[in-house]
Amino acid sequence: MQNEETKILNEWKNEHDEKIFFLTLDLGAEIHWFFTQALEAMKQSLYLPACSCFINGIEASIRITYAKQTSSSTNDLNALTSIPTLSNNLLKNAQMINMPVNSLKFPNENNFEANLDSKKPDLKHVEIVRVRHNLAHGNIFEYINSELGDDNLLFTPECCRELAEILYAISKDWCMQLSEFKKDNI
Repeated sequence: MQNEETKILNEWKNEHDEKIFFLTLDLGAEIHWFFTQALEAMKQSLYLPACSCFINGIEASIRITYAKQTSSSTNDLNALTSIPTLSNNLLKNAQMINMPVNSLKFPNENNFEANLDSKKPDLKHVEIVRVRHNLAHGNIFEYINSELGDDNLLFTPECCRELAEILYAISKDWCMQLSEFKKDNI
């Protein structure tokens, strides 16, 4: 009986710790709620909203932190209007002030630095930017299930489950590193 109770208590503790993870990093409500809501959506199998919310959280956290680092008024979130949306250029600018942008690298994204440095006309987006642009514009074609053949293409939100899990792992690492950056710099 004791072991069963201990097991249940440990499960509850783990669930609670996971739920409050982003809150505990002291990133600010304007950042942590994106990630908290993304995780909640993922746990409810709402993979499209989870993916969008993880990416929005990453984008907001970069823009807010960058604005606070480069603006004379650290409390004016209206300064965000002059900060570009998620792009290679924004990531490069953030990297120049030592923000931990390398933690946004996808698994097996071996060309992150080369793509980050690429410029028009040979611009190649890093994966987080490419995925952001595709999801923001409804381009879900790479996630369509074709296992049943070309005549039976199928898209359901579950097709984005793996992407949601990858974005969750990236978000956790990003937020931990961003928290350290903010402690040292803001």
